[in-house]
Amino acid sequence: MSFFASRLDRIKPSPTLAVTAKARELKAAGRDVIDLGAGEPDFDTPGHIVEAAIEALKRGETRYTPVNGTEALRRAIADKFKRENGLAYGPDQIAVSCGAKQIIYNAIAATIEPGDEVIIPAPYWVSYPDIVLLAEGQPVFVPCPERDGFKLRPEDLEAAITPRTKWLILNSPSNPTGAAYSRDEMRALTEPLLSHGRVWVMSDDIYEHVTYDGFEFTTPAQVEPALYGRTLTVNGVSKAYCMTGWRLGYAGGPPALIAAMTKIQSQSTTHTSSISQAAAAEALSGPQDFIARHNAVFKERRDLVVDMLNQVDGITCHRPEGAFYVYPSCAGAIGKTAPDGTAIKTDTDFATYLLAAEGVAVVPGEAFGHSPYFRLSYATSTELLEEACRRIQRALAALK
Repeated sequence: MSFFASRLDRIKPSPTLAVTAKARELKAAGRDVIDLGAGEPDFDTPGHIVEAAIEALKRGETRYTPVNGTEALRRAIADKFKRENGLAYGPDQIAVSCGAKQIIYNAIAATIEPGDEVIIPAPYWVSYPDIVLLAEGQPVFVPCPERDGFKLRPEDLEAAITPRTKWLILNSPSNPTGAAYSRDEMRALTEPLLSHGRVWVMSDDIYEHVTYDGFEFTTPAQVEPALYGRTLTVNGVSKAYCMTGWRLGYAGGPPALIAAMTKIQSQSTTHTSSISQAAAAEALSGPQDFIARHNAVFKERRDLVVDMLNQVDGITCHRPEGAFYVYPSCAGAIGKTAPDGTAIKTDTDFATYLLAAEGVAVVPGEAFGHSPYFRLSYATSTELLEEACRRIQRALAALK
């Protein structure tokens, strides 16, 4: 009998974190590696947020906080939801965790029974299915091909709903594709849910503020108030506020669900860092002008990468509406052979070849449930992105 729980057999380590770890390992060994696998802004945390953390330390705010966050932070979160999304949440409707990932984990752990189904549009963020599997639920993948802009269609959502469906997880803008739903697209997507009252919506809005070309962000409970009572609106400070290492995510939702999530968390991490909470309160309440400046840089990088990749014979790259990823097709490389004789049969083979031959780390599309593609993060310097694209061009040209 194995010492380890059988639930471990249902999941795998995070592929995106694995790519980052491999890139760091190769760099430490002296290899010239450009890591485009990490979903992490390269900007420092803004100074006023750092100062808020320092002041909290000076005030001695280093003790335990309530499980679901300090009163100041929950007030800042509620104000943010009202101000930016038109959603009214009271203090008992706010959850705070160690990142949006823990919010999602707590919600799934608190609601899923063995065999319950969770609809996940594909391509998807790598952790959604494994979190569902850990809870003994069943992920139901709905393909969202590039011809549909990598977006879920209402008719495909309707077809995926069964008597066992408990959640729809929706991520807009999306990791890995950057696809984002317009107000009309979001409203159309809520239509099937109105006739299926047992299906709840988990809206992962972590890239809410990272959008381009005048895109107007909306969230499901905002465009369809009838879904307010069965929607968990998830967000965090990692991406727009450049606070990945601070580990703070939050959500607004029905009081009973928030209480259940808080109960789960009370027996795991208790709460996130008191200092991170002070910093996050300032992030949500303080100056926001830096976000537009960062997005202007991200847009330039997006356009650079999309244009350079579309010049590569064997790669086509869709131009995303948000986030800081592109999700190019490498279909033109599949079936070819590397200079050392290795056959490129899958996007994983392609990503492995790219790292070995040119020192460019990307995440294969297999990890996101949609092949043959790969995810490239452009949250790094323009110079490195230009060099990485040149290396990708060189790698493709070397295939036979």
